[in-house]
Amino acid sequence: MPDTITIKNARISVRGVVQGVGFRPFVYQLAAQHDLKGWVCNTSGDVTIEVEGMGQAITSFFDQLTTEAPPLAQIDHINVDYGEPAGYRRFEIKGSRSEKGRYQRVSPDSATCPLCLTELFNEKDRRFRHPFINCTHCGPRFTIIRDIPYDRPQTTMQNFIMCPDCQREYDDPADRRFHAQPTCCPRCGPQLKLTDKEGTIRSSQDPLADAAALLKAGMILAVKGIGGFLLACDATNEDAVQRLRRRKQRPCKPFAVMMTSLQEAEEYCTISPEETGLLTSPLSPIVLVPLKDHHRLAPGIAPKLTCLGVMLPYTPLHHLLLYEAQLPLVMTSGNLSEEPIVKDNDEALLKLA
Repeated sequence: MPDTITIKNARISVRGVVQGVGFRPFVYQLAAQHDLKGWVCNTSGDVTIEVEGMGQAITSFFDQLTTEAPPLAQIDHINVDYGEPAGYRRFEIKGSRSEKGRYQRVSPDSATCPLCLTELFNEKDRRFRHPFINCTHCGPRFTIIRDIPYDRPQTTMQNFIMCPDCQREYDDPADRRFHAQPTCCPRCGPQLKLTDKEGTIRSSQDPLADAAALLKAGMILAVKGIGGFLLACDATNEDAVQRLRRRKQRPCKPFAVMMTSLQEAEEYCTISPEETGLLTSPLSPIVLVPLKDHHRLAPGIAPKLTCLGVMLPYTPLHHLLLYEAQLPLVMTSGNLSEEPIVKDNDEALLKLA
């Protein structure tokens, strides 16, 4: 460890889940906090950092690098080498560097964070009801990446050119969307569409509201989300549930149900504090919880079982759809029984129609 007074240079390499989780912006802001100069860079193998400044500042920087890392980051190993100062005048995020034969763990997708959720339902926010809202703390990662290092041109967002407002946030070190690769808004991001089973786009001023109306009417929808399609229907409608079973060729296996909120889930199920933590975590898994007596879910959801697989909305599209429908929804994998999940539009029209 260097002394605390002399200006020193530290070269740091960090391995783990440190790409796509806001790690470089975090390093940038941490360096600014300690008046350190240098750079940070994504590579195919790790995140490389070079900082120089007062020894005490480097010591504090290194300590905070592990104790205050972004919530989605997982640091497996850090290596530090000390050398002579290179005379850097500022700190910057360098362009990513590809290194043949090396690899990096990719962050899993993460459920919509509280800050994005607040914006999603704020009528004054420019991302109000934007079904693809995200930031460095949440949103798609693994399912949009095409190659590492993790940068927008290496993802399925490469063809969506950011509007000036999104670009300004992306470039602002003080913004939580600083270098958030999937960032977008209604002006520059993907758009929703509602089609029939032949693929004909339905004329709609509000595809979300129309989709919710179809669910309330007992219809079955294929909903494209992170990682592929889900099949959805009203979880309180026994006729819809049985039609879904017949079409999916799944006669008995229980269905998981997506609830609008934890409060709604507690109306149907008994949920412990540990289960609450799982349901509301960034992983947003399906959690098996005891069903209460006299619930109003369709009997065909989980035949002869006393427990139910429950999940909360984990994408903004899910949040919006459940808010519009005001119903618990069956959300099951978009496939015929025992087949792989359908992920592409054309395949969905062929296999799920």
